[in-house]
Amino acid sequence: MAKFFAIVSPILRAALTLLLVLIAAFMLTRIAYQDPAVMLAPRNATPETIAAVARALHLNDPWYQQLGYFLWRGPEIQGTAVGLMHWPPALGYSFRFQMPVTELILSKAPVTLSLACGALVIWMAISMVTGVLAARYREGFIDRVLALFSYAALSLPTFLSGMLIIFFLFYQLSLQGIDLFPAGGYVAFSENVWQWLRHLLLPWLTLALAEIGIFQRVIRASMLEVLNHDYIRTARAKGVSEWRVYFDHALKPAMSPVLVLTGMELAAIMGGAIVTEKMFGLDGVGRLAIDAALDGDFPVVIGTTIFAACAFILCNTLVDIIQKAVFSSHVREG
Repeated sequence: MAKFFAIVSPILRAALTLLLVLIAAFMLTRIAYQDPAVMLAPRNATPETIAAVARALHLNDPWYQQLGYFLWRGPEIQGTAVGLMHWPPALGYSFRFQMPVTELILSKAPVTLSLACGALVIWMAISMVTGVLAARYREGFIDRVLALFSYAALSLPTFLSGMLIIFFLFYQLSLQGIDLFPAGGYVAFSENVWQWLRHLLLPWLTLALAEIGIFQRVIRASMLEVLNHDYIRTARAKGVSEWRVYFDHALKPAMSPVLVLTGMELAAIMGGAIVTEKMFGLDGVGRLAIDAALDGDFPVVIGTTIFAACAFILCNTLVDIIQKAVFSSHVREG
């Protein structure tokens, strides 16, 4: 019975979280868009046309009826239900793109997923090396230089670091006749791997720069705490080299708190790296969300909000699984 509740309770928590996010997003869009029928009707539409749009979308009904309609039916487009409780769930219907919101989000998700995962690889690889170096040479010259780099990376807003990266790695190289990176856009991995890499490298660096500043300091602090444990002193007493002590014995347990932070940061990027996607012309979920908010396409606003919540829940669930599978075994061995 205990194992059953251990499995069911996270699922129930996730479902409750999504329901609360859905209700909050639904209510906030109703507050933000006081008269969505006016926004959705054609320009110079007559009052009769606006009233017809409001009736068709049930915008004059009480909020709880509108929520039920959103969940169970959705707009009756070509006689097909596009509500959340149908299969496949459609999260409503985009008025701007004239297609189910779920299909729209799934068409943009590969861009955001590529952006998030590539940046994650870069910032984790660099942060682990620099974090270990900072712990190894604590209070020394290397530690101070890395701390200065970390604080500078944290201080730069994303739009400024992105502009600097574009200026030096695209504009200046282009002036020298070096066409290494494109200015923006996206090429699917399945179409051309090299072009996919070229188009995403600068956005990856932009996202990774700020994350390196955070993760380097967290890894350093976690490493210094782990280095005080008895099994580290035992390893040193056995004559294990100092670099093996740091990378083989201390780094793995030091990554436990870092893993939690990784799940949160990855979920945030999966929810939409709005500034980066806008700067580099990437048509991802973040750009979709901000454009929908400006256009009054509230079904897309709600859908992207739920997508971000799902990304957060999924990333944190994976972090819990990895922590239990990897770090608990390390504790038993210790």
